[in-house]
Amino acid sequence: MEKINKFKFKINKLFYSLFKERFNKEINFDFPQNINRWDLIKEIIKIRNFSSYLEIGCDDDHSFNNITVNDKIGVDPYSGGNFRGTSNFFFSQNNRKFDCIFIDGLHEYDQVCNDLENSLNCLKENGIILLHDTLPANIHQQAVPRYKIIWNGDVWKSIVKYRIKKDCDIVTCKIDHGVSVVQKIINKKPLKNIDILDCKKLNFKDFYENHKEYMRIMSYKEVIDYISKSSD
Repeated sequence: MEKINKFKFKINKLFYSLFKERFNKEINFDFPQNINRWDLIKEIIKIRNFSSYLEIGCDDDHSFNNITVNDKIGVDPYSGGNFRGTSNFFFSQNNRKFDCIFIDGLHEYDQVCNDLENSLNCLKENGIILLHDTLPANIHQQAVPRYKIIWNGDVWKSIVKYRIKKDCDIVTCKIDHGVSVVQKIINKKPLKNIDILDCKKLNFKDFYENHKEYMRIMSYKEVIDYISKSSD
């Protein structure tokens, strides 16, 4: 993960408050303390009997090292994984398809949309994509440009964009800052009355007021049941 110095954090915070948005309400997601993102990934791999895994954004390898399939690739420009480079570079030369793809790279809308679209294009039939950090608790955690250590970015906006589409079914697991699960199947509950071109313009007030509908939030158990049923 690229590090940002404290001075730049201060500049970014000032910029965001002056030119982006001010909103002081916070969401208490009450994430369970004993379930991590890799617990969900491992359970999905087990349920679907997956044999190949791609991770975008590895950093300290907390997730990557917990995945036990032999055929796995971890992409990161700075540290971790086993492929050194950006996700854009990886996808530009990739000709493989994967069962399971975990996206935890640059948490900014445009890049997340690129990573998600590229991942959909190299996903095997019956495969699953997961995205981390989709449930920010407050405006600070989702601000772009970043100015906090604990940072989810505006990944959530990309989920809204793809929940409008007819060929992606998405739910969000309420664990570990939010993990959204994407399947390339008919959208069972598409979002309506949102212009797909304006998703980037959504703000945290929109998320605060509509996050349950936007993200289609489920508990860990509910997501496991959803995956199990959709694999039948």
